[in-house]
Amino acid sequence: MKRVRVFLTVVLLSVAALLVGCTSESATESKDKLTITTTTGMVADIVKNIGGEHVDVEYLMGPGVDPHLYKASQGDIKKIENADVVFYSGLYLEGKMVDIFEKLEKKKPVFSVTEKISTSKLQKDPEAPDAYDPHVWFDVSLWMEAAEETKNRLIEVDEKNKETYEANATKYLKELEEVHAYAKEQLATIPKEQRVLVTAHDAFGYLEAAYGVEVQGLQGMSTASEYGLKDVQNIIDLLTSRKIKAVFVESSIPTKSIESVVEGAKAKGHTVEIGGELFSDAMGEDGTPAGTYIGMVRHNVDTIVKALK
Repeated sequence: MKRVRVFLTVVLLSVAALLVGCTSESATESKDKLTITTTTGMVADIVKNIGGEHVDVEYLMGPGVDPHLYKASQGDIKKIENADVVFYSGLYLEGKMVDIFEKLEKKKPVFSVTEKISTSKLQKDPEAPDAYDPHVWFDVSLWMEAAEETKNRLIEVDEKNKETYEANATKYLKELEEVHAYAKEQLATIPKEQRVLVTAHDAFGYLEAAYGVEVQGLQGMSTASEYGLKDVQNIIDLLTSRKIKAVFVESSIPTKSIESVVEGAKAKGHTVEIGGELFSDAMGEDGTPAGTYIGMVRHNVDTIVKALK
C-alpha cells in the first residue's frame, strides 16, 4: 500500500510538472506577440497587415460606429490599459479620447498613425481653422504614409521582428498603390459634370482632392456639427440645377438627413436616387470585403461609379 501511495505521488508530481511546463511555455509564446489595441477598423487593418503573425489586434470602434462622437466605455479603458501598444488615427478624429491617450503616453507606447503626414498635405477644417480634416484614409496615397508610420513604430517597439515588418509593409504598400490607381481610373470614367458626391457629412474632402470628385456634405467634417434648413435647401438647389442623379448614405450616420434631401428634390420636380451606402468613418463587418481597408475603398469607388456614371 505504501508503494502504491509513493507511486501515485510520483505520478501526480510528474503531471503537475508537465502542467507547469505547459503553462510556462504558453505564457512565453503569448509574449512573442504584441497585444495591440487600436481605435478604428482602418487603423487595425494597417497593424494587422504589417504586424502579421507577431501581433494580436483588436479595435474599439466597430462597423457603424461614429468615432467623432464615440465615448470610451470601462471595457474599452481596460483593453487600452492591458495592451502593449496603442495605435489611433489622430488629427482629433477620436476627439473624446484624446485626454486618455495623452495620459497613457506616460505609461506605454501610444502612437497616432497620421502623426508624420506633412501639414502641407492636410486639409483645413472650415469650421475650426486651427484643426485639420482627419479623414485622410480617403486619399490612399496619404494612408500609405500612415502605413509607413505604423511600420516604423512597430519596429521601434519590437526591433527583433524588423525584417518581417519591413517585408509585410512592402507587400501591403504595393496593394495600396494598386487600389489607389484603381480609384483614379474608375472615378475618372464618370463624366465630369456628373462627378458630384453628395453625402451626410463632409468626410470625403481628401477623395475630392486625390480623385477629382466634387464633394458636397450637409454637415461639416465632424458629425458633432449641426445642419439646418438652409443647408438642406442649398443641397436640393444643387441637385436640381445640375440634374445630379444620386446621393449617398453613410454606414455610420443616420439616413434621415439624406432622405430629407431626396424628398425636397422630388418636391421641386427632380428625382434623385439614393445611390447606395458608403463607408466613411467605419469599415464594414469583419469577414466581408468591406471589412478591410482595401475592400472598403473598392466598395466606395464601385458604388459611386455605378450610381453616377
